[in-house]
Amino acid sequence: MKTIRLTAAQAAIRHIARQLNEDGDPFIAGCWAIFGHGNVAGIGEALHSERDNLQTFRGHNEQTMAHAAIAYAKQLCRRRAMMVTSSIGPGATNMVTAAALAHVNRLPVLLMPGDVFAGRGPDPVLQQIEDFSDGTVSANDCFRPVSRYFDRILRPEQLLTALPRAFRTMTDPADCGPVTLAFCQDVQAEAWDWPEEFFEPKAWRIRRPQPDPAEVQQAAAILKAARKPVIIAGGGIHYGQAYPDLKAFAERFQIPVVETQAGKSALPWDHPFNMGPVGVTGASSANAACADADVVFGVGTRFQDFTTGSWALFGNPRRKLICLNVQAYDAAKHGAQPICADAAAGLSSLASALGDACFAAPDPVLKTDWFAAADTVTGAPDAQDNALPTDMQVIGAVQRSAAADTVVMCAAGTMPGELHKLWKAGRPMSYHMEYGYSCMGYEIAGALGIKMAQPERDVVCMIGDGSYMMANSELATAVMMGIKITLVVTDNRGFGCINRLQMSTGGAEFNNLLDHAQYANPSRIDFAAHAASMGAETRKVSRISELEAGLREARKATGPFVLVIDTDPYPSTQAGGTWWDVAVPAVSTREAVREARQNYLKNLKRQRTN
Repeated sequence: MKTIRLTAAQAAIRHIARQLNEDGDPFIAGCWAIFGHGNVAGIGEALHSERDNLQTFRGHNEQTMAHAAIAYAKQLCRRRAMMVTSSIGPGATNMVTAAALAHVNRLPVLLMPGDVFAGRGPDPVLQQIEDFSDGTVSANDCFRPVSRYFDRILRPEQLLTALPRAFRTMTDPADCGPVTLAFCQDVQAEAWDWPEEFFEPKAWRIRRPQPDPAEVQQAAAILKAARKPVIIAGGGIHYGQAYPDLKAFAERFQIPVVETQAGKSALPWDHPFNMGPVGVTGASSANAACADADVVFGVGTRFQDFTTGSWALFGNPRRKLICLNVQAYDAAKHGAQPICADAAAGLSSLASALGDACFAAPDPVLKTDWFAAADTVTGAPDAQDNALPTDMQVIGAVQRSAAADTVVMCAAGTMPGELHKLWKAGRPMSYHMEYGYSCMGYEIAGALGIKMAQPERDVVCMIGDGSYMMANSELATAVMMGIKITLVVTDNRGFGCINRLQMSTGGAEFNNLLDHAQYANPSRIDFAAHAASMGAETRKVSRISELEAGLREARKATGPFVLVIDTDPYPSTQAGGTWWDVAVPAVSTREAVREARQNYLKNLKRQRTN
C-alpha cells in the first residue's frame, strides 16, 4: 500500500476537496473560515495548500457565514454543500445556532470547529470550557443535539472513518443534516502516513429509496375511499426534485395541492390545482380545502404547527393522514399511514396503485376569491396617500418589479407570514424561506449563499429592521466579494410581528416596538447610511412608487443594493390564516388577557393529535 505523509488537517482538506456529487462537481463547493488559535495553524495552513482545489471564503461572523453555507445547499436542493471552520470557544459556539437551523431544515453543512488539545498538555487552553466532573467535555459538545453526525478527532487516523461517515450523512436523503467534526488543535498538526487511495476522487450519489409495496397498497386503499382528499406539498418536493411528479399526480387524480413554507413554488401559483399556502399563514382557499378534507396526503412535509394550525385545521371528523417522506420519523407522525420513500418514486408508485381513481376537482371560486383579497392588500396605494406603507404593499411592489429569474427570500418576523400568503411564485425555488427554525439573522447571509449557488438569479432579500440589527455583517462580505444581492429593509421600528402577537394574546404593547421599550432615548437608526458605510449602494425611499423605481435601479447594479422604507407596524393581511396554539396565561389582572384566555380554550378544543 502506497502512503503519503501529511498532517491530519492537510489530509482532511485534501480528502474533502476530492469528494464529488453525481454530476462530477465537488460536493463541498468551498470553505467559510474565520481563523483563531484553534484552527489557524492546522486547518488554515491546509486550506492554503489546497486553495486551488477548495476555495476559502472569509466571513465576519461564524453564525452568519454558516447561514450562507446552508442557504447555498438549500438553493441547490442539497446537491452541493459547503464547509465552515472556526476556532475553539466563542467561534465554535457561534455556529451552534446555524447547526440547529440546518438540523431542523434537513440541510447539509460540514462544520469543523477547532477543539482543545487531545494531549491536554496546556490545559486549560485559552477559551477552553472545563467541566468539573467530565474531562472529555469541551464547548463543542453543544453541537451534539443539533448535528446529524458528531465526532471528535483525537487521533489523525480517526479521519479514515469520520470523513466517509460525514459525507454519507450529508448525501443521505433521510439522514441529511449538519455534520460536526470537532478537530483537536494539536491533532490537526500531527503527521501520519495516509493511504494514497484515501485521496482518490469519489462520487456520492443521492439515492432515491423506493417505497414498500405494502405501504403503497395501504395508502391507496385509504385514498380510494376518500371523497375530498388534499395534498400538502412540503420541502421534500424540492429536495427530491419531484415537481413533474407532483403536477402529474394532482392533474391525473384531480386533487388540490396546498403548499407549506418549505414547499411553496413546488407548483406555479397559477396552476389550477394549486390552492395556495396552507396553515397559520395560509390562504382561505387552501385552508378551506384542508378543513373539509377526509384524507390529508403530506408529501415531503414534517407537519410543523404552522402547517397544521397546531393540529386544529383538519376539521373533518373522518380525516385520515397519509405521509410520503424519505425519513421514517416524519412519515409516521401523528398516526399517519406512512410511505417511506423518495417523493418522486412514492408518487409514481401510488399513482399506479390508484389506477383510474378520480376525485372532484377543487372549486376554482375559492382560489379566485383568495387572490382577489390578496391583490387588494398588495396593490399600490393612491399617489396622494401619505400614510405609512404596509408590508403587504411593499410585497406588491417587489412582486410587480420581479422578473422570471427573481428569487425572493426571507426568514423571520412579519415578512415570512405575508410572503407565504401573498407572494406569487412562478417557478421552483423562486421562493426561499427559512421557516423551519425561523432564525432572525439568516436573511442577508442567506441571500449571499443563494447568489453564490445560482449567480444567474436575481436575489431579493426581504428583511425587517429587527433582523437587520441582529446580523448584518455579511453585507460587507457581499461587497468585498462583488456579489450582487438586493435588500429591501422594512423599518417598522421594532419587532412588529411579535408586537401583534403580544396584542392578540391580550398583552399590553411592551418591549417589542422601540417606542415601547424602557429606554430614555428614542431610536434614530439610519439604515441606509449604515449599509452605505459597509460599501453597499443604498436608497432611502418613502413611497411605494419610489420603492418600485429603486427596484428597477437595483436590477442594473453590479454589487449589493439596499432599499430602506419605513412601514406601519400594525396592519397584517386579515384574509386567510388559521389558529395557532400560543398559550395564554390562565391568570392575569388584565381583562384583555382573560378574554384571550377564554378564546384560547375554545380553540384548544378543536386540536387533534391523531
